[in-house]
Amino acid sequence: MARMAREQWYDIARDLDWDLSYVDDEAVFPEWMCGQGKIPPEAWAAWDEPYKVSYHEYVATQRAKETGAYAVKSVLRKSRVFDQLDEGWKSVAKQHFGAVALIEDLAVYAELRMARFGLAPAWRNMAVYGALDETRHAQISLYFPHELLGKDPQYDWAHKAYRTDNWAVIAARATFDGMMMNPSVVDVAVQLPFTFETGFTNVQFIALAADALESGDINFANMISSIQTDEARHAQQGGPTLEILFEHDPRRAQWIIDKTFWASARLFAFLTGPAMDYYTPLATRKQSYKEFMLEWVAGQFLDQLHDYGLHRPWYWDEFLAGLDTWHHAMHLGLWYWRPTLWWKPQGGVSPEERDWLRSKYPGWQEQFSPIWDVITHNVVDGRMDLTLPQTLPWLCNLCHLPIGTAASPHNATSPVRSYPLRHNGYTHHFCSRTCRQIWWEDRDTLHCPTVIERLLGGQIQPPTVEGILAWMGLTPEVMGDDAYDYRWAGTAHRTPAQGPPPQEETAELPDGARPVPVNALFHGDFVTQLVQVLDTDTIDQAARKVAAQVVGRRVPVRDAQLVLRVDGRTVPGHVTVAASGIRALDAVHVGWAG
Repeated sequence: MARMAREQWYDIARDLDWDLSYVDDEAVFPEWMCGQGKIPPEAWAAWDEPYKVSYHEYVATQRAKETGAYAVKSVLRKSRVFDQLDEGWKSVAKQHFGAVALIEDLAVYAELRMARFGLAPAWRNMAVYGALDETRHAQISLYFPHELLGKDPQYDWAHKAYRTDNWAVIAARATFDGMMMNPSVVDVAVQLPFTFETGFTNVQFIALAADALESGDINFANMISSIQTDEARHAQQGGPTLEILFEHDPRRAQWIIDKTFWASARLFAFLTGPAMDYYTPLATRKQSYKEFMLEWVAGQFLDQLHDYGLHRPWYWDEFLAGLDTWHHAMHLGLWYWRPTLWWKPQGGVSPEERDWLRSKYPGWQEQFSPIWDVITHNVVDGRMDLTLPQTLPWLCNLCHLPIGTAASPHNATSPVRSYPLRHNGYTHHFCSRTCRQIWWEDRDTLHCPTVIERLLGGQIQPPTVEGILAWMGLTPEVMGDDAYDYRWAGTAHRTPAQGPPPQEETAELPDGARPVPVNALFHGDFVTQLVQVLDTDTIDQAARKVAAQVVGRRVPVRDAQLVLRVDGRTVPGHVTVAASGIRALDAVHVGWAG
């Protein structure tokens, strides 16, 4: 029997809908789930996806993709390709699998929510394909690393990461839950398919596919290229939804895009920036992270916004400036706190690599080289204890990334500092004005405590580095260390560090003394940190406690007096913390006198 051409039946089938007679519309499409807002119901009749596909066509295409991906994997299974891969590149794959594999599964639920509560039948139809896409993405992202478990237990974190309370996973969960699970489906369609998948997955998938091929990881390149080819189809849910939303509520449309783009940019500075500019072997790097972001994200995204009549986000200049600094600060933090990771971060600051970084980022030398100089000297001298953390960086209450990673140490425009906000008697800390503004606007829907807040709240026991690592699910065999055994520092022969050094027992508090946790920054450092002082400490003693976490570790030792400042005022060294007015969770700044 002859089959009708798709054009003859597609519009009728995918627009199939009916009037409800047993219940009212609000019962089937509740406002809190659908997010119709100011949009009249009849407006959804205009929803139309540009790229149309039937189920028969969908299955045939997906079968071909699956066959191609798994055929290549089967051919390479008995080869020695994996054993010959660069260790830095292997870390790119481990980081990607742990951070992304189960996000693909979360996206299934986001698509299914749109398939059930989307306000146009054509939209609901397209979301079904999206759910099938994301199911395939999750399966292939879990299957490919599974066979590597016998070679390296860190690949287990493809399955395990999102079932732990690792700090990086909490940051990713906070972003993606806010993008996929918490909002209404109208917001989901604008945040996920339009802003994130159209704007950002190009960076993680296209760029890394190219770098993977150059690095010889054919399996990884083939896998993520297969995933990326699905994005064009279900990402188109965003455009038609945005058009209708913008027509009836442009302010809401602009806000959804602005906050999602910022959260995505902050997360990708952690996820993709270090992978492209530090982990990928120098000989195989094609573009810097900044170059790729400017080409694939910044320029194209602005063109899209213009096409829809939207404005560029209010923080755009800050975002562009951040392409020079954010991921370098994130990389420093990832490397220094490497025991908290499920991959091996590559230091990436050998003389040749520094030359490359300076050529791509002219400000890198001034901003980050001094810190790496101190770290390098400690490695060369065998002082590995000084390259490992004794406390946690303070984390932003919105993006959950370390405060300081939206800035750089010697940057007059964006200095390293906390942006606090006191609300309902509690002080929240943010990495930037933009994070603080987004949190303030959406504060009634944000209830994810940071690792710092969980530690101070007593959820992590014992409250030591070892206790924190155990709480995060990290065991010695998967704990991160330098990918190249610190060869970049010129130390070919040394005993590698095995996790953090032993911690001293916490001394009993003096009678009447109470701990005062502060958000402490030492001048010249790249991040603020949790430091516990006592209310009976003098300011001089408190300043030395802050300095002990930084000086000789990331900032050079100097023969100079220490000074402590709060809210820009210098506090006399002889007064006590209690008398100074410093409260728990306050931000303090310590530096050299003069």
